[in-house]
Amino acid sequence: MTMDEFARLEWRSRHDAPVVRPPAGSPLIADPTFLLPHDTPDGCWHLFAHSIYGVHRFTSREGLAWSHAGLAVRHAMRPYLLRDGGAYHLFYERYPAFRLPLTVVPGLHWRSWIEHRSSPDLVHWSAATVVLRPTLGWHRAQGLGAAVGNPTVLRDGAGFTLWYSAALVRIPDCGFNEPLHVGRARADTVAGPYRPDPSPVLSPATNDARANLGAGALRVLRVADGFVGLQNGIAWDAATRRSTSAISVRTSPDGVAWSYAHPAPIVAPTAGWRAAFVYACDARRDPRGHWYLYFNGRDRAPMLAGREAIGFVEADERAG
Repeated sequence: MTMDEFARLEWRSRHDAPVVRPPAGSPLIADPTFLLPHDTPDGCWHLFAHSIYGVHRFTSREGLAWSHAGLAVRHAMRPYLLRDGGAYHLFYERYPAFRLPLTVVPGLHWRSWIEHRSSPDLVHWSAATVVLRPTLGWHRAQGLGAAVGNPTVLRDGAGFTLWYSAALVRIPDCGFNEPLHVGRARADTVAGPYRPDPSPVLSPATNDARANLGAGALRVLRVADGFVGLQNGIAWDAATRRSTSAISVRTSPDGVAWSYAHPAPIVAPTAGWRAAFVYACDARRDPRGHWYLYFNGRDRAPMLAGREAIGFVEADERAG
């Protein structure tokens, strides 16, 4: 598949309700990553996503009804699953214990880094290793803290490339922070350490109505002639005094210079559980050429009032 062929996919929703809802006591389940049955050791669907407690694992027979299979990593968020050969790799954003639920405390600065664990079966995981810390100036934001997270890792020749979010921006009507930049880093082995490029590959721009406040997250897929990026930029509408987020397709020949593939997002807020925001996502292809894209939506902006859940859209290469 090429960049243009991916851009021509027509995404549709055959199940408008959330398929994964937050566990008891958490207002959110967010930032899903998943593997389809042909890529898993047990022939089931596996999905990882985070709540205020950490990263959870879910399993399913068909991708609609998901069973909670436990907490995979405490005090962690924004996971990414990579299968490389016979091993599975879980990358995620790690933060000091209980810092996520404590974001309601005024003046508490954020601190996070990216960790990695490996597994032969998606159940039993190795000890964690740190693959990237916030070491560059643009990894920090005045008064908000230092952050790197939202990892995507792909094999790149003999090594590996990591795309990640960095730094923070305050979202006025939400009362919480979202990622400001997207960067790239490279390593010789999957467990790193990763060497960050000196500058971001994506940053907010005042003339970009889809990402004028923050770059958000970028999930990267390799295609025949380059890379596809699924970006949920963070935007502010000065006329309505409201923020929003939606998923747009970007393409890049080198993973550094990114262009929008469409004049509008492919997955945007609608109503109900995803009325206000559509956030970070993951997309995977099955052997028949059918694509699935899981994402999380938020129903309203205020931090203590909003709730987040996970749904999906799908597309078929044969439909074009």
